[in-house]
Amino acid sequence: MTAPHGNDSPQELDLALAAKLLDAQPFSRLVGARLTAFGDGAATIEVDIRAELHQQNGFLHGGVLSYAADNALTFAGGTVLGAAVLTGGFSIQYVRPATGRTLVARAQVAHGGRRQAVVRCDLSTVDEDGTEKLCAVAQGTILPVAQG
Repeated sequence: MTAPHGNDSPQELDLALAAKLLDAQPFSRLVGARLTAFGDGAATIEVDIRAELHQQNGFLHGGVLSYAADNALTFAGGTVLGAAVLTGGFSIQYVRPATGRTLVARAQVAHGGRRQAVVRCDLSTVDEDGTEKLCAVAQGTILPVAQG
């Protein structure tokens, strides 16, 4: 997540600007991701589950789960580090196959400092009746990017 160039001062991020940054990623538009919460050390990304995002057994592809975790982790880290951040690395543990109507990736900063943020993300699916099921858990390190 990096704010548009041409501004030397850090830009104050809110949900509307952060959502624009997500939408500036072509892959985010391809999967139909949307940022539904942003601020105070947290971010939530949602993706509607559709057939094009399935793997061969009819479950949501693990790459889509990883994508959502990566972006949710980074956006949550950006709430404490600013807009110019990148994922330094993350791990993901798949708990159960992802099925349902919507994927929800909720990330929360566990520790934020000047040089990095450690962030956790729970990924759940929501079915037609609104029931949520945890399908994966991720944790990552988010780093500020030197502007120059």
